[in-house]
Parts: sequence; structure tokens; C-alpha cells
Amino acid sequence: MAIEKEFPMTLAGKEKLEQELEQLKTVKRKEVVERIKIARSFGDLSENSEYDSAKEEQAFVEGRITTIENMIRNAKIISEDELDRDTVSLGSSVTFIELPDGEEETYTIVGSAEADPFEGKISNDSPIAKSLFGKKVGDKVIVQTPGGEMNVQIVTIK
Repeated sequence: MAIEKEFPMTLAGKEKLEQELEQLKTVKRKEVVERIKIARSFGDLSENSEYDSAKEEQAFVEGRITTIENMIRNAKIISEDELDRDTVSLGSSVTFIELPDGEEETYTIVGSAEADPFEGKISNDSPIAKSLFGKKVGDKVIVQTPGGEMNVQIVTIK
């Protein structure tokens, strides 16, 4: 039997996934079924692009539902009480400056299930997070990114 992968996440991240799952099951699924029904009414399915498109969307929705259910079932909630505020760990909000120019950036390190770089949430599997794990305020760190090396110094950990 395969070992299920754990998905570390905050309680808010789990609630967000549960809301998305509910929306997919109650709204999106019905919309796609209706699109398929309408497309079928156009006749010949062998050359029906609307039908093909609706079936592809249905496959995507069902796949996403399965993925979210798995993430929720295997969620490991990161508690605020468990966080070590002295070192960078999962759930930490880290502010660092890029050296030598001093550009400041802040990221919260979360599990891959709730990563959203546009909201400042990066996956614990990302190169930046992996480089920062276990480091303390004041530490200088070399981060290996796809774009090359980045030198940073940790300013705060929350």
C-alpha cells in the first residue's frame, strides 16, 4: 500500500480548499453537465467542438475535486503554537533583504496546497523556502533559484 503524502497547511488554507471543493461540487459540476447537455443537442458528437470542450472541462473539474479531497484528507494543520519564532520553519513569515541592493521582500512559507506567490505565500518545496529553513534573524543565505544565485539577509521572522 502506498503511503499518502501529507499536505501541511494552515487552518485558513484548509478552509479555503473546503470552500473551493464545495463550489466545484455544487456549482461548477452542474454548469458543466448543463454545457454537455446543450452540446449534445447540437447533433453529431464526432465533430462537435462544444461537446469536446465541455467534456474536457468536466475531466478537469473532476480531477480538481479528487485532488482537493486528497489534500483535505491528508492535511496536516500547522498550529500557531507549534511555530518556532527564532528560526525559519513551515508557517513562518520571513522578511529578508536582497544583497547588495537592499530590496526587501516578505514571504510566508506554507505547504504546497496553499502556495500563492501573488499573495506572498511560497511553498515549503520552493528553492527560497528550502534555503531559508532553520536560519535565524541576521543570517546571510545564498538562495539557488532558476534565475541564478540570490544573496539575502534575514531581517525578521514572525
